[in-house]
Amino acid sequence: MSDLWPTELRVSKDRQRLVVTFNDNQSFDLSAELLRVLSPSAEVQGHGPGQKVTVPGKRNVAIISMIPTGNYAVRIGFDDLHDTGIFTWSYLRELGEKGAELFADYERDLAEKGMSRDMSEKPR
Repeated sequence: MSDLWPTELRVSKDRQRLVVTFNDNQSFDLSAELLRVLSPSAEVQGHGPGQKVTVPGKRNVAIISMIPTGNYAVRIGFDDLHDTGIFTWSYLRELGEKGAELFADYERDLAEKGMSRDMSEKPR
C-alpha cells in the first residue's frame, strides 16, 4: 500500500466532508464525523490495546484545517478543537475502503454505551 498516495484532498464547502482521490484514481468521500470519531490520535485510540474510547456528539463536526505532515500524512483539525490526529495515506485509504463497516461498529459502540451522535459528553 506504500505505493498509494493522494493526488487530491478536497474539503467540501460546508466543511463536513473530505474527498480523497488516490493515484490509482480511486476516490473516497469521507464525512468529517467519521474522520473525527476514528481519529488515529492517542486521545481517541488510547496508548495501548483496549484503551480506545467512543467519542459521542460529533454528527455536525466540521474540518477547519489540514496540515501536511512530511510526505506521508495530513493532520486534520476539527471545529471542536481536536487536531492531534495524523492521518497517514494508508489510514485514509483504509477509512475509504472500510469506512461504512467501521462507522457501523462505532454506532454499535455508541448504542451499547447509551451515547448519541448528537449529544456531546465525555468520551468513554
